[in-house]
Amino acid sequence: MASTRYRPERAILELGGDFYDPVVAAEFPQTILRFRNDRAAAGVGLDGLSDAAWIDHFGGFALLPDNLTEPLALRYHGHQFRVYNPDIGDGRGFLFAQLRDDAGRLMDLGTKGSGQTPYSRFGDGRLTLKGAVRELLATEMLEALGLETSRTFSLIETGEALERNDEPSPTRSAVLVRLSHGHIRIGTFQRLATLDQPDNLRKLTDYCLRHFFADESGDPARLLDHVAARTARLAASYIAAGFVHGVLNSDNINVTGESFDYGPWRFTPYWDGAFTAAYFDHAGLYAFARQPEAIHWDLVQLALSLKLISTAEALTPALDTFADRFRGALRDAVFARLGVLPGELADDLALIAAIESALATETVTIDRFYFDWRSGSLRAATDRYDGEGFAEVRAGLARLAQAPGALDHSYWSDAEPCAMPIEEVEAIWAAIDREDDWAPLHAKITAARRMGAALEKSTGSGMKPA
Repeated sequence: MASTRYRPERAILELGGDFYDPVVAAEFPQTILRFRNDRAAAGVGLDGLSDAAWIDHFGGFALLPDNLTEPLALRYHGHQFRVYNPDIGDGRGFLFAQLRDDAGRLMDLGTKGSGQTPYSRFGDGRLTLKGAVRELLATEMLEALGLETSRTFSLIETGEALERNDEPSPTRSAVLVRLSHGHIRIGTFQRLATLDQPDNLRKLTDYCLRHFFADESGDPARLLDHVAARTARLAASYIAAGFVHGVLNSDNINVTGESFDYGPWRFTPYWDGAFTAAYFDHAGLYAFARQPEAIHWDLVQLALSLKLISTAEALTPALDTFADRFRGALRDAVFARLGVLPGELADDLALIAAIESALATETVTIDRFYFDWRSGSLRAATDRYDGEGFAEVRAGLARLAQAPGALDHSYWSDAEPCAMPIEEVEAIWAAIDREDDWAPLHAKITAARRMGAALEKSTGSGMKPA
């Protein structure tokens, strides 16, 4: 049962029926619990649930106590690869519950693969088991690296054989529950602006300011400034992690700046600016190095939506801060992985540029570089860094102080860094698909969490704000 730390909320109901549609969860032929995130559950007072109760709530969607009385499919629009689409919304998921975490933040439990909604269009509202496994791996790795990300809360196999055009079918099915700091997207604002609903736009602005930023001003320009700061940090964290989200459409950008909704993601092994994650991203719109540009473009769409209740003069300054905020956040994120303390900003940014240039030679992987240079100096004899490009990196790191606790974990004595190459992701899935062997998946989660613990040992580590 839920603990005394379980604090239910119904904040979304403040917005009213113009923002969502009540829906009914699908009934599944099976509900086999494959993963429950007790670490995340502990933060919201749900870690005391028995497995049977867990399955009842997150596979059968029995309501949580004193919470929402029905699932809600949220309404939104969005630009998808720069083409505006008014025919989207929660098409295979819904908001199931809201609650407060230990830090007092408003959190959502949202679903993926829970059945059809008014926005399913021609889809079946279901999720493949492979898609659920991939999202679990993405969130665990990104959380370990210190990113603000949704967390995979629950993964339950549902016993349906799904047909898909872009992967071998029939394939196994699942329903996933994610724990997120809100599900309000830039596309949520775009819908209201497109429909010319200024009153609802003001209501949503006030909701986001109060619940996500502890800001009672109701000022659209203040909201844009908050979102600019958070999304600049998001863009920087992707670059520092070597992560490619794959689909940075405006309906996939949370106004809290929390990364979520993982489809064709990948980690780029090398610092390759043109590396893409989605096979359908033919133009490289969301390639590794273009992600800050893409996120800023989405931020501009938020500003254009807010013009309905504000002015260009009030909104433009927040947009103009994005580049500087991104550069500062990138410095902080890269230095966090290296376990060094910041110095003079101009010198630090020059070092970041030198690191990017050296890694672009593709003589060493991103994860190997961070691992080898943890604490600011090369920790083992190797000729990987004998090239001229790394001379400037070596000199730049030499002037920086080591972060306290940078090496205070046995992880840093391992032979290899923890990484998430696509080949390993596929091998983990193959073990599940062919032999129903879940051991490699759970071993990888354990390894990622161990790396996360090692990064947290340093007071200079992590990409999250203080």
